Amino acid sequence: MACGYISSNDNRMYVALEAVYSQVPAISTVNRIPAVKLTAKQQLERPQRRDKTGTRTYPGTPAGLRKRTTWDLRTYMTGWTRQDGAPAYGPLFEAAMGGMPLLFSGGTSAGNAAPTLLSFAAPHQLAPGQAVTFGGEMRFVISIADQTTVELSAPFSIATAAGSPVGATMTYEPATSLGTASIFDYWSPSAAVQRIINGAAVDRMRLQVNGDYHQFEFSGVACDIIDSASFDGSAGSLTAFPPEPALNQFDYTIVPGHLGQIWLGNTPDRFYTVTAAQVTLENGIETRDREFGSDSPRCISPGMRSVTADVQLFEMNDDATRGLYQAARQGSPVSLMLQLGEQAGQLVGIYLKSVIPEVPEFNDGESRLAWRFSNCRAQGTGDDEIYVAFG
Repeated sequence: MACGYISSNDNRMYVALEAVYSQVPAISTVNRIPAVKLTAKQQLERPQRRDKTGTRTYPGTPAGLRKRTTWDLRTYMTGWTRQDGAPAYGPLFEAAMGGMPLLFSGGTSAGNAAPTLLSFAAPHQLAPGQAVTFGGEMRFVISIADQTTVELSAPFSIATAAGSPVGATMTYEPATSLGTASIFDYWSPSAAVQRIINGAAVDRMRLQVNGDYHQFEFSGVACDIIDSASFDGSAGSLTAFPPEPALNQFDYTIVPGHLGQIWLGNTPDRFYTVTAAQVTLENGIETRDREFGSDSPRCISPGMRSVTADVQLFEMNDDATRGLYQAARQGSPVSLMLQLGEQAGQLVGIYLKSVIPEVPEFNDGESRLAWRFSNCRAQGTGDDEIYVAFG
């Protein structure tokens, strides 16, 4: 006999980018994401009352106080099956980065004259920062040699022979302004309280490697939490609380967290000794919520972007590892590229073209000496310190 409880596993989440701040967009089945956990919290700002009531009893607060809404979402990495459009969690990456996603439809290799050069049989129309894939590997374009040749962030493991197919990618780049998204939180049975977090701004994005499974973490502030139980017919520019899209087959294929590659250095080398790594983007978002006449945020204002990397690896007696230490001591920039996954259609790449490594902390508590490079700050010349791509 059912007890009436709601199963925490009987939950489905969708994400869509907002055209106008806090106005809830329409969604379909393609907006569903493989979410792991969603936390949303809304608090009222309750200023202290100082009127003299002749008693020690708290007399309460008036209606219409300002609200502050925060949220945190974790989602697994799955395959990019719709290669003519953005992945389902693409709106979260676009809200975090700001730039419009750049689609590269793929091409045909004309061979390579050098390990880090890739030539195409036709004009490639790529831009610096965009990614390409070949043989289950992803690389980023760091410069354009000419209309058919690009220079890559690192060489492919297998040379791209003439006639070889180069895979499609979707690349997200940073921009000065940021957008917002709506997060839809549906439960079964349908009579349960359904929620929409509208005006969701991504203040922090974190990508980690070498966990159980590859997953992405997003958190930030929002305009409001709209729910089906108290919907008043006007929130989020809606006339009615939207029903969940019809359920269809969903791809639950996720990617083990140990699969991938990491390239580090001034002239990057592939490191096989990394035990943990993460890249964190923080947008320093503030909401316009202090203006007279409003009890909720009216828009968002991003501050200085901060992109940092943490890397832990075992020390080796080789030139590449020593080079990292020397770069840290000298304050010299190095590049960092993370590839998550190792199969075409299940690849995510993160590229930081210029990172100043901090002098590593030595950890001699285990049988092998480990170094930890913490809080290494990425830099750039103008909205170019980080790129994230799917392939």
